[in-house]
Amino acid sequence: MRLDRRLLLAIGAAGLATATWIVLTVLLVGSTLEPAQRDALTEVLGPRAALLGVAWAVGLALMAGGMRLLANRYLSAPARVAEQTRVLLTTENAQPIPLVGPRELQVLAQTINALAGQRDDLRRDIALRVEEAGRSLQQERNRLAALMAELTQSVVVCNLDGRILLYNSRARLQFRALSQAPTLADGAEMIGIGRSIYAVFDRQLVAHALENIHQRMARGAGSPSAQFVTTTPSGQLLRVQMAPVRADESAPSAGKEGILSGFVLMLDNVTRSFQEESQRDHWLHTLTEGSRSSLANMQAALDMLGFDDIEPAMRERFLGVVRDEVTSMSQRITGLVQQSTQGLKTRWPLEEMLGADLVMAAQRRIEAESRRSVTVDSVDATLWLKVDSFTLIQALTSLSCRLVDEFDVRFVQLRLQAAGPRAQLDLVWSGQAMSTETVMSWEMDPMRIGDEVTPLTVRHVVERHGGEMWFERERVRHQAFFRFLLPLASEQEQLEATQIMQNDSRPEYFDFDLFQVTEQTTALDDQPLSSLSFTVFDTETTGLNPSQGDEIIQIGAARIVNGKLLRQECFEQLVDPGRVIPAASIPIHGITQDMVTGKPRIGQVLPAFHVFAQDTVLVAHNAAFDMKFLQLQEAATGLVFRQPVLDTLLLSAVVHPNQESHRLEAIAERFNITVLGRHTALGDAIVTAEVMLRLLPLLHDMGIRTLRQAREASQKTYYARLKY
Repeated sequence: MRLDRRLLLAIGAAGLATATWIVLTVLLVGSTLEPAQRDALTEVLGPRAALLGVAWAVGLALMAGGMRLLANRYLSAPARVAEQTRVLLTTENAQPIPLVGPRELQVLAQTINALAGQRDDLRRDIALRVEEAGRSLQQERNRLAALMAELTQSVVVCNLDGRILLYNSRARLQFRALSQAPTLADGAEMIGIGRSIYAVFDRQLVAHALENIHQRMARGAGSPSAQFVTTTPSGQLLRVQMAPVRADESAPSAGKEGILSGFVLMLDNVTRSFQEESQRDHWLHTLTEGSRSSLANMQAALDMLGFDDIEPAMRERFLGVVRDEVTSMSQRITGLVQQSTQGLKTRWPLEEMLGADLVMAAQRRIEAESRRSVTVDSVDATLWLKVDSFTLIQALTSLSCRLVDEFDVRFVQLRLQAAGPRAQLDLVWSGQAMSTETVMSWEMDPMRIGDEVTPLTVRHVVERHGGEMWFERERVRHQAFFRFLLPLASEQEQLEATQIMQNDSRPEYFDFDLFQVTEQTTALDDQPLSSLSFTVFDTETTGLNPSQGDEIIQIGAARIVNGKLLRQECFEQLVDPGRVIPAASIPIHGITQDMVTGKPRIGQVLPAFHVFAQDTVLVAHNAAFDMKFLQLQEAATGLVFRQPVLDTLLLSAVVHPNQESHRLEAIAERFNITVLGRHTALGDAIVTAEVMLRLLPLLHDMGIRTLRQAREASQKTYYARLKY
């Protein structure tokens, strides 16, 4: 532990005082002696002056040791108690102050712990009352979150500065598809609470749409909105509908048309439909131009055939032209019909649906309409289908009703299994045999369910799914079944649908307090710490010497926006270092060579992380170490992290200068933070983010309110001298 400056000054003053006292004592004694006695005394003490100096130094050392013990007991210990008291003031359920030191200090710590306990009890009581009072508000938020989660359209809500306040799962998945590197860190760099929508849309385009909304509001429109189509940096085509979010119109500043606090964007990726429209335009253009040429050739041939004196050979030649052009036109029209028919099938809206849910829905509908028992057998619960569930259930129900009405079938069974790239859905029954002609008739007849008749046929439903349907008998079991071959959802669609279905964290991605955030006109350094967004990150590396060839093997990061840790918006990516991971470092971070082999190199990962961290302040524990690794990649990648950087190690030394350790584990223990996933990049980043949230109010109480003040205070600490 470093010596307190005050203790050093006190020891120096004591040494000077004792030396002065010894010198004055010698002079005083010498002034009372006769000259001969003084000479004799000088003769005796002169050779022994060094011994006197050593005795003085030993005495001073003993005095310094005693003063240090007293300082630790009566100066440093109270200072540590004061620091721990500030932790109790700003942290809920913090560790109590240890009862160490002199008896008086122990009594003081015990009293502070008792007061903190009473404070925590009062806080819990107030929190309970607030929870009861805000229950209805939370219900409204939950309803909104549930609505947002279930919408099949992508929805993003922004404040007037373009900062994202809310988005649903569908928007998260769509923005991942818009990412230029969707496989890196799960495409997490494109969307997030507090992120700017202008990373995707042109600012002027959004401003123009807002201006149109203002004009419509001024004309008295009840529900003003604006639409536009734009391309994204990744080349996707988006159709966007914008609606305003009105501020409190009862506020004194609200005019006749109200004040906007933000806007809602509803997004549709129309890239595929635009391509299909372009293809259809191409088909029509080809048909038009080709037919025009054919008609011109036929008209010329017919004009020549109108002459009576035309030679037979020439007549046959012109007739051949007519026949060829008619054949060519027929082929073009047939091809166009086939292409447009195929396009019609692919354009029919099919949705991802869990196969088990489809079977259950069909079971209920068939039982209700046919008045027969329907059993379910051999259903693969992991299958995701891409179907039009309404018409498919209509087809199953229509066939079941005809089986009951015409063959008096007693029960029906449903089966669903995978069959290579498709799924097999079987409608099974026992009873009278059925002819092939009857099956074909049922397949082509309009579907009928009770008194309801639809112009669609079973064949239409099968064609819409691009599948097949046939009839089979199982002679051993004395059963028969209709088998439908249905398309499976793609692996990516299954993954996306599963993520949406399993997301139970509601409300999921929103922070309405950001409506209060406005664009700052002052420099970033002069902004309050409480108003900044932070990217808290950590790296795992092959070793501890970045300048000697060690490389990054993992990057993990989390974001703090509006004083909240956004755990659902994380960045985590393994990196192939291009070198062997030393065996000695593997027990520390747990990352083996096999885990990084084949992963992206740092040159591919850093651009995605750079986008993820833009418009934020970087935060790390012992940040100089991590930043050195990033800086060494500047020449190779061309990416420079110009954001301000804060270090939780330095900030801890600022608020707790008397603590013996500022290791991440020690700080987490002081703040009663549970450490999970230590020495994994994302785990350490989340712990560091929790520490940062605890440090912010302590810095505020010390008068450190802005980013500039935090950086300047950090640079004055002893640990800021460490270099890598």
